[in-house]
Amino acid sequence: MSFPVKAVVFDWAGTMIDFGCMAPVQALADVFEEEGMTLSVAEARHDMGKAKLDHLRAIFENPAVAVRWHTLKGRKASDADIERIYHKLVPAMRAAATKTAQLIPGAVDVFNELRKLGVRVGSGTGYTREMMADILPRVAEQGYAPEVVVCAGETPSGRPAPLMAWKALIELDAWPAQACIKVDDAPVGIEEGKLAGCWTVGLSASGNGVGLDRESFAALSPEERRAKIAPSEQLLKDAGADFVIEDISQFLPVLHQIAGRIAAS
Repeated sequence: MSFPVKAVVFDWAGTMIDFGCMAPVQALADVFEEEGMTLSVAEARHDMGKAKLDHLRAIFENPAVAVRWHTLKGRKASDADIERIYHKLVPAMRAAATKTAQLIPGAVDVFNELRKLGVRVGSGTGYTREMMADILPRVAEQGYAPEVVVCAGETPSGRPAPLMAWKALIELDAWPAQACIKVDDAPVGIEEGKLAGCWTVGLSASGNGVGLDRESFAALSPEERRAKIAPSEQLLKDAGADFVIEDISQFLPVLHQIAGRIAAS
């Protein structure tokens, strides 16, 4: 008998690579500094998971950011300003993302087990194809090579629209969506999966919700760790996640729980 789960679509940063989702924060800080303005970590992280142009637009919709920009420049940020900053952000993101293109522990084991089970593996990201150019060969060398990579800008609408997940499933020839799983560390990615009709698994510790690199996270006491994870976990549940785990190393038991529920339905 074939395995009940037909496909899994993984996010990238904070899910399979870049524990803590550090690259976008650094890249955004750098491009805003070039403009003479400081962007806080909280401001950079607030809309993480969206396509980077959409993310940049959302940052400028933050009233605090808008006020500081107006004070600095004497005017509201225009579409031309956002486009100009975005064109700086693309190479900054590519450089930062390449430096952090290390697989999160457990990612290769999950990938290999899915292949053994005959489950198709796709992926989607808020990064553009250009931003992913150096990441893909680096992670392939580490043992991870999903069959499909859907990048920002390759569907008419980005997350939380379900189109990226659907595009991945179409290219994988994986259906019905109710037999597929979307895995993401960001609430907007969970919303994408829910709207696509997939099962959804949120990652509360390895991604943007906690926002610490692996070493800093490992250094926390159990009490500090729980305090950091709890709000991230709640945001994922509020977004509709069917399951919430800390990181990808805990995914396989959930995979089998979902498979059992699909088989019983």
